[in-house]
Amino acid sequence: MKRRSFLNLPVLGSAGVLASAQLPAPKRMKVAAVVTEYRWYAHADVICGRLLGGYSANNIWTPPRTQLVSVYRAQTPANDMVPDLAARHNLRVCQSIPEALTLGGKKLAVDAVLFIAEQGQYPYNDVGQHLYPRFEMFSQILDLYEASGSSVPTYFDKHFSYDWMKAKAIFDRSRKLGFPLMAGSSVPLSLRAPDLDIPLGTPITEVGCVGHGQLDAYGFHMLEAMQCLVERRKGGETGVREVEMIEGNSVWAWLGGQGAWAKPLIESAYATDPNSNTMSLKERAKDPVIFRIQYIDGLKVAALMLTPSRIGRTVALRVPGRREPLRTLFGPKTVRPLPHFDGLVRSIEEMFVTGKEQYPPERTLLTTGILSYLFESRRAKGPVAAPGLNVSYRAPDNVWYQRA
Repeated sequence: MKRRSFLNLPVLGSAGVLASAQLPAPKRMKVAAVVTEYRWYAHADVICGRLLGGYSANNIWTPPRTQLVSVYRAQTPANDMVPDLAARHNLRVCQSIPEALTLGGKKLAVDAVLFIAEQGQYPYNDVGQHLYPRFEMFSQILDLYEASGSSVPTYFDKHFSYDWMKAKAIFDRSRKLGFPLMAGSSVPLSLRAPDLDIPLGTPITEVGCVGHGQLDAYGFHMLEAMQCLVERRKGGETGVREVEMIEGNSVWAWLGGQGAWAKPLIESAYATDPNSNTMSLKERAKDPVIFRIQYIDGLKVAALMLTPSRIGRTVALRVPGRREPLRTLFGPKTVRPLPHFDGLVRSIEEMFVTGKEQYPPERTLLTTGILSYLFESRRAKGPVAAPGLNVSYRAPDNVWYQRA
């Protein structure tokens, strides 16, 4: 090579590296958070915190691909985290839901919205439902979308409402606006032990489940864990016809009579949890409750809720032709704190970035309705029909959840 040609070659040394380092960082999507409260270990913290600092789905740390820019919280408890986070992350602290979405302007100014109305000082009704103002708060988000003539990908944490009619109203309105929507529990995205990926089109006839905790907040998680499996059954989801909440000693009477079909499935589900060998099912059941669900296509489900036991969430499914039921434990213990939220935030951010729903929000519409009618059954002290729960949808061909 001639000397003149060599001198005309581009420089690849420190100057080139410096020029590359000075290139602007890729622009990240702006996210607004609308929450009831933001305190340590509340849903707002474990979801928004992962958007601010990254998350470890499948035990692999991923930096955030989006940028949380604004927060509105309806309540400010003594341990409110927002002032400190705003100072460290340059967040706009907003006095209203519209301000969080418009950043003080007149039209929508963010690229995605997180809605988290879980926790906070709100009353309970006569049957034990926590009356979070999800309908009232989310309606303000929808109002702003309509006024702006545009909408953005939106995540709705947990169930749509304690009331079926309110839930259906905001779901239908959201679908009419046409934005990507996800909702529900983090549990379907957690680890499963043993790993259980139900092939689409599997015939499932009966299901037994065991869960724990408060019937409203934790009962919803149990329903979502169950539904994410049974929605993959042959024929797809067509909805629910009838539900019943059975409580106390009536649980054992039902399992010994009309519910005899469910007893071996519930026992199989219970045995899936390693902690089951420390105490019998009946010994652990201080205040037992059965969620009995009759689906339109004939599928039967019985979920035994053990309160206040900390047994895991387990599911056993009867598949014709198999001697033993398929079964799994959702969320086995790991060294990572709350790893199920890593999977949830990964899926939320994937929807924000791609504009594609990672799983159907109709799942949560159905589980919301099931839970609402179960509490109506508690009020009626018997089985109730579930008008309107003919929710039909198809599960995704490929399902993502954490494997590590």
